Amino acid sequence: MRLLCIVLFMLVSVVVAADKPIAIVIHGGAGTIERSQLSEQQEASIRADLKQALNAGYAALEAGQDATDAVVAAITILEDSANFNAGKGAVYTREKSHELDASIMRGSDLQAGAVAGVKYTKNPILAAQAVMLHSPHVMLSGRGADAFSKAQGLSQVENSYFDTEARLQAWEKVDEATRQKGRKEAAVSDVLDHEFKFGTVGAVAIDQNGQIVAGTSTGGMTYKAWGRIGDSPVIGAGTYADDRSCGISATGHGEYFIRYAVAHDICARVLYQNKSLQQAADEVINQTLSTVGGDGGIIGLDTQGRPVMIFNTTGMYRGFKTAEELYVAIYGDDKSVTSQ
Repeated sequence: MRLLCIVLFMLVSVVVAADKPIAIVIHGGAGTIERSQLSEQQEASIRADLKQALNAGYAALEAGQDATDAVVAAITILEDSANFNAGKGAVYTREKSHELDASIMRGSDLQAGAVAGVKYTKNPILAAQAVMLHSPHVMLSGRGADAFSKAQGLSQVENSYFDTEARLQAWEKVDEATRQKGRKEAAVSDVLDHEFKFGTVGAVAIDQNGQIVAGTSTGGMTYKAWGRIGDSPVIGAGTYADDRSCGISATGHGEYFIRYAVAHDICARVLYQNKSLQQAADEVINQTLSTVGGDGGIIGLDTQGRPVMIFNTTGMYRGFKTAEELYVAIYGDDKSVTSQ
C-alpha cells in the first residue's frame, strides 16, 4: 500500500510539473534601431547571440534547474558578446573606462541582489546573483562590489577587457561634441543625441515550479560621469519579479525608469488591478513614459509563462522561447520566427 501511494504521488507530481509552463524572454536593448544602421553581418551576429542566449536559458529550465539558473545562463552569454552594452561590449565613461551594473530578483520570496559601478568583474550578473545568495545585502557598489565579487571566486579581468572599437568610436563622437560645447555646459541630451540605442541586456524566466526570476545587466550610458547609475541595478525600476504577478526587465533612459518605478509599477498593476501583463506594460511604456519623454521598453513573463515585449522606440533586440516557439527580433516591424 505504501509503495502504491509513493507511485501515485510521483505520477501526480509529474503531471503537475508537466502542466507548469517553462519559458524565457530576453532583450538586448531598445532605441533607434533601424535596418539602415546594421549591416547584414551585424544583424546576423546579433540574432545568433539572442538565439544562443535563449537556448541556453531554456536548456537550463528543461533540465529542471530553477529560473535563476536560466536567467544567469542567458545573461552571461549576452555579457560575453561585444554586440551589447553589457560585459564585453560595455560603453565608455567620460574618463574612458567602464563601469558596469547588474541586478537579479527572485519572485518566490522577493530576494534580490545588485551591483553598481563594478570595473573588474567579468560577468556582473554573477556578482548580482552572489549578493542575492551569499550576502545579507541587496546592492553593493564600486570597489566594495568588486572586492565582494573577487572574494566569491568570480572571474576578474582588467578593465581594458571590456574595450571594443565600436564603443570607442561612440565615445570619440560624444567627446568631440562635448569639447566643442565645453565640458561644463555639456548636458545629458548631448550624450543621447549620439546614442542610437540603449544596449542593456536582460532576461526573465519561469521554471517548472512557477518561480519567476528577472535579471538585467548594463554598461550604462556612453560618456557617463560622476559615477552615474541608471535603472538596471535598481530593484523596482529596471528589474522586478513577483510570483503573484510577473517578472520584468527594462531597458531605456534609466532616469525615467527610476522616477516612475517602471518594473514594479507594471507588476503592481497586474497584481492589484487584475490587468493582463500586456495591458499593464502598454500603459506604463506607451502612455506614462511616452508622455514625459521616457524612451525604452520592457520584457516580461506572467504567471502562465506568457511573454510580453513592449517598447516605444523604433526597435528592441528581443526574443523568447516557450515549448511551442522560438522568436527572435530586432526591428519594430520584425515578425521573425526562428525554427528551434
